[in-house]
Amino acid sequence: MSDLQKAWAKNRLSALPAESFDEMEEDEADRVPELPEHPDDDSSSASSASSTGTVIPSPSQNLFARPQGVSRGRTLQQIPWTTYFERELFLRDPSSPVNLTIHAYLTSPVGKGPLFVMHHGVGSSGLSFAVAGHEIRKRLPSAGILSHDARGHGSTTTEESSAVDLSLETLAADLLSVVRMTQREMKWPELPPIVLVGHSVGGAVVTELAKTGSLGAAVLGYAVLDVVEGSAIDSLHSMPSYLSSRPAAFPSLEAAIDWHVRSRTIRNSVSARTSVPTLLSRSDAPGDPRPWKWRTDLAATRPFWEHWYLGLSKKFLSARGGKLLLLAGTDRLDTELTIGQMQGKYALQVFPESGHFIQEDLPEKTAVSLVDFHKRNDRSALVLPPKVSDLLRQGKKV
Repeated sequence: MSDLQKAWAKNRLSALPAESFDEMEEDEADRVPELPEHPDDDSSSASSASSTGTVIPSPSQNLFARPQGVSRGRTLQQIPWTTYFERELFLRDPSSPVNLTIHAYLTSPVGKGPLFVMHHGVGSSGLSFAVAGHEIRKRLPSAGILSHDARGHGSTTTEESSAVDLSLETLAADLLSVVRMTQREMKWPELPPIVLVGHSVGGAVVTELAKTGSLGAAVLGYAVLDVVEGSAIDSLHSMPSYLSSRPAAFPSLEAAIDWHVRSRTIRNSVSARTSVPTLLSRSDAPGDPRPWKWRTDLAATRPFWEHWYLGLSKKFLSARGGKLLLLAGTDRLDTELTIGQMQGKYALQVFPESGHFIQEDLPEKTAVSLVDFHKRNDRSALVLPPKVSDLLRQGKKV
């Protein structure tokens, strides 16, 4: 390069404005969107919450205050349930011989909006669907979310003297009771349109409930997340080795959250900070260096393992209502479901980048799939022709 070219280039560069580095802007890029804040709802469903079985956080406690973003860094701070739901319910079943009180989280539907009824997998809790539920409401603001802790999980309590009954029929009956008791608690004159959503064992439970038809025409459809009969039964052989490899206890909740993220059991840190604390309870033993123990003894559920999944594919394909299957890999499809998918009997979506907890790993994509599924099965927009009997009664010719 000649001296003339060098001088020209130097002159041009010196004329350009210096680009400053904005540290605040860089920090904002490393943040997830702000956590949700539910607006006040003066509808009848929201105003009928005063009950001994309902807990609504006091506004004076600022529990609904919007955090200034959630860092994607190494923070392990717990995120409270009030970030995602408007209330929690303690639903006591008077007909239960074991004095069952089911703990549930609820955000009521608005107007004629649908109610997404969630059921978590074994060892999880109702907050497994917290972040995905928020994402659903971002895309469908009229939607309601109902997510409970199954018996033997979370804050649900029983007085069973022996091992907790976690049979498929019992869990399906509990889910039906949750819906009916919530309707009574909230004084809904009729059930809103319902989409049943279940993850893992929860998928088997919602399929069982849909197969019984106990909720009638209120059910628009049901979605099953990452559970298939064949692969689920095959995976039961490796379950004991998995249970023996995971920590039996943790020194703190932060350590438990960190283990779930580092082991990639849950691949989304915001989801882990929301759901993991409800999986553990603190031991009262003095001097215990690892006082946080698992609430649910997964090894004790072994007698129910195979029964949860036997016949699942056939029931999934034959129950009434729309059907959606979300999987983390196509290798999980068994022969019966593969044939059913080729025949167009259900919708299938695969998320290969996800782990087993699809709704926690990919809450946004899960929400998009569920909202689209609801729109495809929504009957509220249908305009049906008048009945012949009504036309004759009006004196019109048919």
